[in-house]
Amino acid sequence: MTDHLRTHPLQKIICRPTNGYDDINVKMGLVFGLLWLFNIFLGGIHCQGVYAPPTVRIVHSGHACNIEEEHYTERVYTIREGETLELACLVSGHPRPQIRWTKTAGSASDRFQDSSVFNETLRITRIQRHQGGRYYCKAENGLGSPAIKSIRVDVYYLDDPIVTVHQSIGEAKEQFYYERTVFLRCMANSNPPVRYSWRRGREFLSQGSDKGVEIYEPFFTQGETKILKLKNLRPQDYANYSCIASVRNVCGIPDKNVLFRLSNRTASPSIKLLVEDPMVVNPGQTVTMVCVTSGGEPAPTLTWVRNADDLPRNSVLNGGTLTLPAVSMEEAGLYSCVASNNVGNPAKKSTAIVVRGLKKGRFWITPDPYHNDDNIQIGREVKISCQVEATPPEELLFSWLKNGRPLRSSERMVITHTDPDVQPGTTNLDIIDLKFTDFGTYTCVAALRNGGIPEISIDVNISSTTVPPELTVPRGKSPLVVQEGDTVDLQCLVSGKPKPIILWSRADKETPMPDGSLHTESYDGVLRIVNVSREMTGTYRCATSQYNGFNVKPREALVELTVQYPPAVEPLFTEIRQGLGRAFALNCRVLRAHPSKVLKYEWKLGTRLLTMGQLDQRDETDYHVRALNREGYGEYTCEVTNEAGAGTCRFLVTGRAYAPEFYYDTYSALWQNKPSVYGFKLQWTQQNPLSVDRIVAYRLGIRQMGQSRWWEHEIPMEGTIGKGELISHNLTELIKPEAYLVRLTPITRFGEGDSTDRIITYSGEFHCSFEDEAVCMFSQDKTDDFDWTRHSAATRNTKYTPNTGPSIDRAGSKQGFYMYIETSRPRVTGDVARLLTPMFNVSPKSPYGTVTTAASYCFGFYYHMYGKHIGALNVYLRQKGQSGKDSSVWTLVGNQGDRWKLAKVNIHPTSSFQLVLEGVRGLGIEGDIAIDDVTIEEGECKDPPLFVHAYALHTWFWSVLTHLSSQTQI
Repeated sequence: MTDHLRTHPLQKIICRPTNGYDDINVKMGLVFGLLWLFNIFLGGIHCQGVYAPPTVRIVHSGHACNIEEEHYTERVYTIREGETLELACLVSGHPRPQIRWTKTAGSASDRFQDSSVFNETLRITRIQRHQGGRYYCKAENGLGSPAIKSIRVDVYYLDDPIVTVHQSIGEAKEQFYYERTVFLRCMANSNPPVRYSWRRGREFLSQGSDKGVEIYEPFFTQGETKILKLKNLRPQDYANYSCIASVRNVCGIPDKNVLFRLSNRTASPSIKLLVEDPMVVNPGQTVTMVCVTSGGEPAPTLTWVRNADDLPRNSVLNGGTLTLPAVSMEEAGLYSCVASNNVGNPAKKSTAIVVRGLKKGRFWITPDPYHNDDNIQIGREVKISCQVEATPPEELLFSWLKNGRPLRSSERMVITHTDPDVQPGTTNLDIIDLKFTDFGTYTCVAALRNGGIPEISIDVNISSTTVPPELTVPRGKSPLVVQEGDTVDLQCLVSGKPKPIILWSRADKETPMPDGSLHTESYDGVLRIVNVSREMTGTYRCATSQYNGFNVKPREALVELTVQYPPAVEPLFTEIRQGLGRAFALNCRVLRAHPSKVLKYEWKLGTRLLTMGQLDQRDETDYHVRALNREGYGEYTCEVTNEAGAGTCRFLVTGRAYAPEFYYDTYSALWQNKPSVYGFKLQWTQQNPLSVDRIVAYRLGIRQMGQSRWWEHEIPMEGTIGKGELISHNLTELIKPEAYLVRLTPITRFGEGDSTDRIITYSGEFHCSFEDEAVCMFSQDKTDDFDWTRHSAATRNTKYTPNTGPSIDRAGSKQGFYMYIETSRPRVTGDVARLLTPMFNVSPKSPYGTVTTAASYCFGFYYHMYGKHIGALNVYLRQKGQSGKDSSVWTLVGNQGDRWKLAKVNIHPTSSFQLVLEGVRGLGIEGDIAIDDVTIEEGECKDPPLFVHAYALHTWFWSVLTHLSSQTQI
């Protein structure tokens, strides 16, 4: 199954990795594999410095209606609503980049699944219209800037059309709609914009086909609404009208239509409500509201809404009858019956449901406001106030009792039910010239006029012992010192009669209480906090409430709370990998603690105490191991303690090797000279190889996908593996077109390290976009006049070559790379630069491994030929065993404009082959030629673009060029 070669004298030539589309092709799942010429002969190769920043591109799968390029910078992916969106983010780079999908949408409120997607494939089943927008794939691996590509997703849909009818009344009044103008408006939501057509009966209507009919689109509708205007209705105008909405079968969306019957009885809706307004009911009562239509053709549809929102859950709707069983106060509101038949405006009538109720009864006592004294004294004035919330407020009735007997208003006992200075629903009892006989229990009784609701009674005691409140903090209750997690009671002692409610709050008014509110009520003056945390440290205020007590200046007191907590330390957990015999140090640092003094520490390995001490002025402690032995492996803990508890730093020290990192910037499957098998060049680097003992071997496991059996093989390693060193191993005899799971595990003296898995999928497309410095194993012809150059538009200098060359790579990025010829001096007219692809083996067609007929391949690439001095771009086929017999397969001459264009050409080699891309310098310096995204696929090209391939034109061009160059000094 495997073989392994470690070194080769030519390793410096080919050790650089390729662009990275092996993983891309693996994901694409194409038809057959690619053979590296050197890969078969050289086997495993080691290199330094193979780390590469990420590159990224987006491909689609699933249901696509259309994919197109806009302005060379943005891809637009069109999909039908309800289909499955699947986008794959294909990346290269080493270490393997992390991938993140995000989205910006047309609506600020639209969210992309409430989070980002952290994997290669973005999948949205049954996509909806609001999920259209621009999706971004971001790849980063810590090297250079992150690579970002975007694709715009356009969701297509067509809703059922709706026809609405409106009228313009003329002077004649004999019949409905007689000599009146009628407008039929058709509207359907869609993407792309919809087109409308009208039909009367079986007759299609068009502008000018009938003098009594006009068809037009008002400017303000921007093509979304089609209006049919019927002027001065005639008998033939009473007919069936069909509106057909069409998006011209885009995305396979069929046309939709709606039928409307126009007659001399057509009329907008009208309704009646058979209910009172408002409806005042008691809670628990069943409420029924009846709505009936009194006119309208076609028959209107009736619906009910409450306060423009949904109806209560337990409501029952039967046609125009709405029933609310056992109505509650929460179900009160404005209920509306709406009738619509798409003729004119909908009819709407409403009624209010008011549910009786009483709640929130409270009182307060106001001593004589004319004397500066908070006590109740004989001969002074006292006011007792009582307040409730009532629905409906106009039914509220108050009465007063003294010691259980009715109390009437008199000269000294003044009862008022409305006071403009206080909140509605308040009654006051003013006792003027208080006497000893006035002491007693006063009761305020609130009721509703029509009964059915229980009364609210509030008792208020007025006596010589009635005194204003006082508030104090018990001794020893402030400051309070507790430990985190405890239950603590904050207490304020309150005196006075009647006893007021206590309101607790934080001294910092903007800081919430432990339960999240700004105020907490207490009837006994105690605030209990369960599971107290360090954030609850601070000053708390207790204060008397205005209600249920004296209407005097509030009394208040402060309580200090200090919460002790164990030391917070870092790191909480760290894994340290180290080789035997090496030194290392562990550090545990205290971030915060209370109290922060007298901190003690203990270092342990497992349960064995290593050392202990006290942190005086320092906030950290170290433990050093000078030479690690086998007994030194394990879990080290540093425990730092104070009065409140302990904080622990944990360190796991092992000799496990880190995981290998597969190198994805290589081709995928190899083209083999066997019809049923393929090979794969597995490449990887070792993560942190010098952090542990030398890796002596790798255990390679391989399993065919869908099967359970593993084959394992050990790959020995000689010498020390350096950081970034590329290791190669050839997998052979892989069965076409099966996929395999490969697992690689490093082995040291400690034992097995961390494993890494990857899936190998049979693939056959060669794709190079020159993003990697190794340029996919392309090479320069040694016999040409000058070389092609790898270039990025971000570093292009237009000062010396204006009006020439590309400003972006083929994918639309200024940072992306391409290959180009620089035609500035010392280049002269006719100089040529030749770029050679890798050598490819021909895939045999016979079972015996021989080529019986010429194979077919599609060679594709993008070219950019912009500038007034553009020469020529030629492509030749060079085959093994036919030295000096390159055959021309494609040529193009002259300026093609400032844009990337696609070229595809069929080739039919009979032996191992490579392509030669030849750039020829023109008459001047404004003639740079660039290429990008080179591909080779098995089979004939599908829909190749038109291109110039005429030998006569080629010969004529160069004869003219030679003549000009002989007479002109360039």
